[in-house]
Amino acid sequence: MPAKCIMVQGTASSVGKSLIVAGLCRIFRQDGYRVAPFKSQNMALNSFITADGKEMGRAQVVQAEAAGVLPSVEMNPILIKPTTDKKAQVIVNGEVYGNFSAVEYHNLKPALAELVRGTYQKLAEQYDVIVIEGAGSPAEINLRDKDLVNMGMAEMADAPVVLVGDIDKGGVFASLAGTMLLLKEEEKARVKGVIINKFRGDAALLEPGLKMLEEIIRVPALGVLPYARLKIDDEDSVTEKFAGSAKAGGSATGASIREATGASIRAADIDIAVLRLPHISNFTDFNPLEALPGVQLRYITDAEELGRPDMVILPGTKNTLEDLAALRQAGFEEALKRLSDRGTLVMGICGGYQMLGMEMEDPLHVESDLERISGLGLLPVRTVFQPQKVKLQAAGIVAESESRGILEGLEGCRVEGYEIHMGKTQLLSGGSPWLAGLPDPGESEYGQGLAVTDGGCRSENILGTYLHGIFDNTPFTLGLIQNLRRQKGLETPTGIPVISHRESKEIEYDKLADMLRENMDIAAIYRILEG
Repeated sequence: MPAKCIMVQGTASSVGKSLIVAGLCRIFRQDGYRVAPFKSQNMALNSFITADGKEMGRAQVVQAEAAGVLPSVEMNPILIKPTTDKKAQVIVNGEVYGNFSAVEYHNLKPALAELVRGTYQKLAEQYDVIVIEGAGSPAEINLRDKDLVNMGMAEMADAPVVLVGDIDKGGVFASLAGTMLLLKEEEKARVKGVIINKFRGDAALLEPGLKMLEEIIRVPALGVLPYARLKIDDEDSVTEKFAGSAKAGGSATGASIREATGASIRAADIDIAVLRLPHISNFTDFNPLEALPGVQLRYITDAEELGRPDMVILPGTKNTLEDLAALRQAGFEEALKRLSDRGTLVMGICGGYQMLGMEMEDPLHVESDLERISGLGLLPVRTVFQPQKVKLQAAGIVAESESRGILEGLEGCRVEGYEIHMGKTQLLSGGSPWLAGLPDPGESEYGQGLAVTDGGCRSENILGTYLHGIFDNTPFTLGLIQNLRRQKGLETPTGIPVISHRESKEIEYDKLADMLRENMDIAAIYRILEG
């Protein structure tokens, strides 16, 4: 029998659809079902490389982890990655399909709809339950005729819909009622309940409004979810973490470690600044750092905010050359050179690694009209952009020859993650790789053989790597932070249990499921699922 399904749609972007889908996946898994997530079209710069070398949205990876299954591109057949304000790279079934404007992509949708239908049917044959996520809002009536991600997808899957509104932004009753008003009658009939998300305070205060809302839209309210800070990967740069600096050890994981051990750590022993580039991608790389007690992680947009951090990170980007220009305009170039001269650890990941080099060449105009641009000159490397995208899961170890300074004591430490980039970086005179290959890299946590990672480059206190997810490797990350503490003359705190990043995520998925069970009518969710 094909899988039963339920779809979560929202009144707008960033209302919490992705987390609710992840929570439902966890609940169904806990209750003994084989469950998988599905989102036909995802627009995000946070992407992931699957075990078979395919690219998909990070949100569906999170949902697959919550469901206890391996992520696959069937869970996200279309991924849209904005490259400029007017164009985006479209990934179909894990491979680059092309670069298109919004109008060009809209005209492609009828052809892609059949692909979406077939992909969903294939997934539905393998599982008991599919939890489908919409995108944006179903009330975007200007896009209704070619919709393949909201009500169009609900029709394809014959899925009942739960509609989510965000009360934290204000106007949640109007947004829920207004969304229902703009739906066609057959679309309204699919909506079986509404959820209010991100509520702060006593939910009893909402009761009069909920009763009035139910009378207006003739759909039951299924729950009021509290505003919760869970340490679960964000879907994209709409994340609320960019609204201000993360608090030191402010994550749920960091707080629970302190409570469990009574560890005494000053609020911000280690200060890490991440440059928030205009096209920042895969900033989920830094979530493990946020989880550590005594670590403050800040996302900054201007050199005046930089101060004297212990570590600066240049993250991945979907447009290296444009973001390098923006970095320079914001005054970061001279500030980074001053900090590096003082011995501050500067680390570049993927596009950030490319920026740290001497120069970048784009002879085929993969990223821009420029053929050559100078880099920041902090690493002796040169990058040539190529149209073929490198996509692989990989592993390596810290090279013994590099186990000094900031990498002291980390020789032989294993790291694994994934590479996703469109440039080839060459070491120049004076450059040395700080990661070495393994004769047999083994398998990743996703059950597939690993490739040997690019060795990156190191020049004293400057590190560059293509390896996304490098901080998910707990021994490496704890060792790096310990060395930063030692450089400042700080003792290493004792009594803190070491759990892997994977284990900490499992804890958060269970917390998410508990929160949904406590604040939603899960029995009603099952009745909706059963039709």
